[in-house]
Amino acid sequence: MIYTEETILVEEKTQVLIEAITQSATLSKLVDHRITIECSEEIKQKVNHFVQAKNAFEQVEAYGKFAPDYTEKRRAMRKMKRALDTDEAVMNYRMCESDLQETLDLVSYQLAQIVSPDIKIDAGNPFFEFAQRGCGGSCHVG
Repeated sequence: MIYTEETILVEEKTQVLIEAITQSATLSKLVDHRITIECSEEIKQKVNHFVQAKNAFEQVEAYGKFAPDYTEKRRAMRKMKRALDTDEAVMNYRMCESDLQETLDLVSYQLAQIVSPDIKIDAGNPFFEFAQRGCGGSCHVG
C-alpha cells in the first residue's frame, strides 16, 4: 500500500474516533459493570450453577422427550439461566453492552453513508432501523 497524505489523514482521524469511543462514558460504564461481575462471588456461583445445569441438559438433549428427566433438566437449566439474567449487575452490564453496540452501529452506518448511500450495513440488531428497507432492488412492492 502506498501511503499518501490522504491515507495518513484518514488514519489520524480513525485514531481520534477510536480514542473518543474508548474514552466515552458508555465504554467506561461497561468496563465498571464487567469488573463488578468478575468480582462478584454470587454471580460466579450463578454462572457455575447454570453451566452445570446446561451440561446436564446437553447430555439428555439428543434423546429429547424420550429421556426420563429431559423436562426436569431443561427446566432447571432455564431456571438457572433466568436467575443469572435477572441479576441486577448482569442486567446493567448487558444494557451498557447494548448501548455501546448501538453507538458502534451508528458510527459504521454514518461512515458507510459518507462513502455511498448504496452501502448496506448489517447492524445485527433487528430493531436498529436504517434509512431504507429491502436490498435496494426494484422487486419489492410498496
